[in-house]
Amino acid sequence: MPARINNIAMMVPEALQALMALGAASEKGGMPQRTLGLVHLRASQINGCSLCVDMHPRYLRQAGESDERLFAVAAWREAPYFTDAERAALALTEAVTRLSDRPDPVPDVIWDEAARHYDERALAALVIAIAAVNAWNRLNVATRQPAGSVPANWQPATAH
Repeated sequence: MPARINNIAMMVPEALQALMALGAASEKGGMPQRTLGLVHLRASQINGCSLCVDMHPRYLRQAGESDERLFAVAAWREAPYFTDAERAALALTEAVTRLSDRPDPVPDVIWDEAARHYDERALAALVIAIAAVNAWNRLNVATRQPAGSVPANWQPATAH
């Protein structure tokens, strides 16, 4: 399916700069880079962003992530490949990404489990990362940016 228009973040340089700055800020809060990559992939799966679902595993693989973990992200609850801290980050990602799916969008049990593994600065970075990937997903899905359309020389500050 072809894109409706060119990638709008690339067409509006100020928006691209803001999105990149948001992603870069999320990397400075003490969250492990691989965990952030898994978070980006999981939110992108939920949102059906083909561009990001294609892109994130590529960046994660370059960073040394295993195929087993990449293939299992969508089923992280049942897969044995993730740490308790990663599970907490993925649960928070799902809750923040699916805000309208339940009356209490981010229940205390999910927040408290994430807070058990990450300090406040890291939690702040995690929520910023989740918000940033959701913004990218919304731009890409709305304009139908296809998988494989990321330029070969694209080097994001974070693998949004």
